[in-house]
Amino acid sequence: MLFNTPAFEQLVDALRRLPGVGKRSAERLALHLLSAPGEEALSLSEAIVEARRRITRCSQCCNLTDRDPCAICAHPGRDHGLICVVEHPSGAMAIEKAGAYKGLYHVLHGALSPLEGIGPDELAIDALLRRISGTVREIIVATNATAEGEATALYLSRVIGQRFGTAVTRIAHGVPMGSGLEYADDATLAHALEGRKQL
Repeated sequence: MLFNTPAFEQLVDALRRLPGVGKRSAERLALHLLSAPGEEALSLSEAIVEARRRITRCSQCCNLTDRDPCAICAHPGRDHGLICVVEHPSGAMAIEKAGAYKGLYHVLHGALSPLEGIGPDELAIDALLRRISGTVREIIVATNATAEGEATALYLSRVIGQRFGTAVTRIAHGVPMGSGLEYADDATLAHALEGRKQL
């Protein structure tokens, strides 16, 4: 039987390290890769190696890119006076897909978490501080609505306010469109009320 063989378990363990992949999903993926034609698995491994070789961090915003600086940092039509700070590249992708934001980004690659040993030195905070100049008028903090994300937002607000006096804002957190109030948790409702604006 394939289960409990070292090679299969090693593949399952590697797949389980991917975000959102549990043991059963990892087993299904492993079985698919092993049952598929050899070219399919080889194509996947080559795509991963090629992506790792070609994609790096932008020297300005620390987002993932295949050129340096990235297309957003190099775009003359973007508002270079706005920098939106996110925890991970996926945050920048989500905001960019929404199509409403036309400024720049900065990716921290994590959030402050003293219990996990993640302090300011483990994040791309120094790179952000080096970017702030007289032309930057606002830093928009779009970290996640978690304890770590809130701690990171407060830290950035304090450091940037003390050093530069640049405006630091926080994205509003609230009730999702199409959802009822009865489905929102207490913290979401509290944030929604705090972030209210005049109609």
